[in-house]
Amino acid sequence: MSTADELARRIQVVHRAAGYLRLELPAELCGPAAATAIENGLLALPGVSLATVDRPWQRLSVRHDTAVSTAPQIARHLFGLLPDLPLEAPAAETPAESPENAPAAATPFGLQPLLDRLQQLLGLAEPAPDGSLQARLQPVLASALTEKAIYNFLNDLVAFYLVKTHWELISKRWIKTPLAYSNAWMTVFYLVFLLVRYRKSNAGK
Repeated sequence: MSTADELARRIQVVHRAAGYLRLELPAELCGPAAATAIENGLLALPGVSLATVDRPWQRLSVRHDTAVSTAPQIARHLFGLLPDLPLEAPAAETPAESPENAPAAATPFGLQPLLDRLQQLLGLAEPAPDGSLQARLQPVLASALTEKAIYNFLNDLVAFYLVKTHWELISKRWIKTPLAYSNAWMTVFYLVFLLVRYRKSNAGK
């Protein structure tokens, strides 16, 4: 059995609805280069309006117009992409005695299952009429209702809250006598560094 056939056999359907398909992918298909190639390859298929690989969860979400492309057609197109994908070796399995090293996707407290359910309740899994406002808003809402988007929003919210809370100190004391408050400025720079590093580490996911 070829590598492409083996990978195709390991792809599993997680959720399927009218105009929506969610698949679980092998780890080899979730590297940055392979994920990008899958997204671009599926978006080239007529009728596909959204194709997103959630790399930490190893899931592929596809939204499509059922009148143009069907779920089996999307699956066949995906399988056709497999032989030419830039694959990465899967990460080594963590020892059973080290549960603290388990990936975040294995935890039962992840947000994505709840967000998937919310998308279903909002009717985002149903295809909207072409050219309608709903059709234009669906991809935006779908991308906003992801675990990564929620975490990014919460991080930004915390950052704005900290700036608002300390604004009087920043404007009246820290700026006027920066050396006296060097410890505070070092803390600010370190938090900004952590925020930027987090965004960069998630930019390709």
